Amino acid sequence: MGASARNLNLHILHALSVKRYVTCIALWVSLAVLPLQAANADLNVLLKGIEQRYNHAKTLQVQYNETYTVQGQARKSETGTLTLRKPGRMRWDYSAPAGKLFLSDGKDVYLYTPESHRVEKEPLKASEDMRAPMAFLLGKLDFSKEFRNFELKPEGTGYVVTAKAKSDKLPYEKVEMLVTPEYEIRRLVVNGQDGSILTFLFDQEKLNPTVNDAQFKFQLPAGAQLVSGEVTQ
Repeated sequence: MGASARNLNLHILHALSVKRYVTCIALWVSLAVLPLQAANADLNVLLKGIEQRYNHAKTLQVQYNETYTVQGQARKSETGTLTLRKPGRMRWDYSAPAGKLFLSDGKDVYLYTPESHRVEKEPLKASEDMRAPMAFLLGKLDFSKEFRNFELKPEGTGYVVTAKAKSDKLPYEKVEMLVTPEYEIRRLVVNGQDGSILTFLFDQEKLNPTVNDAQFKFQLPAGAQLVSGEVTQ
């Protein structure tokens, strides 16, 4: 074999090696990107499913367990029934502690605490109380408009979605949701701008139950003192 022939063979072998190398790199890159693309696709499907579930509902009722932690100190958990109605109306009836009530009539929010026999009232739009954003479940839920930096991970048979608020003017800076394959929110963790953490566990959700509008008209308990200003947790 002449020198030119040997050089040609070496050139071909080198070209084949380079081609195999490039092919392997391309395959590795595509495999590395594939899970990310699949995760994004799953996240988009999940977010759209949640939006459709709650945006199509006119009323909602669910049992809740609420835990509030501030400055590293956890308060005793509270339980009750949450009733929502479009637009922006909600009623938190506490069974523990019995008689406690947090209510929004779509314009103002009221917090009645039996221990102090006092009612705190303030405009819904001005409320820093992190229960108020729960009205978004029966508003126009739009994740892309309200949140950013989404993360998705599996947990049991469901998925955990974490996202940060787009605006730093809101009382919360991050939320975490545990969502079922049916797009039902079973756990909601709200991280406040002040470092507080409000956790809700939801159960027995009912979509579009019959709800009396009178439930969202606040009635001042006999002898209770009405105070206008900031509603506290």
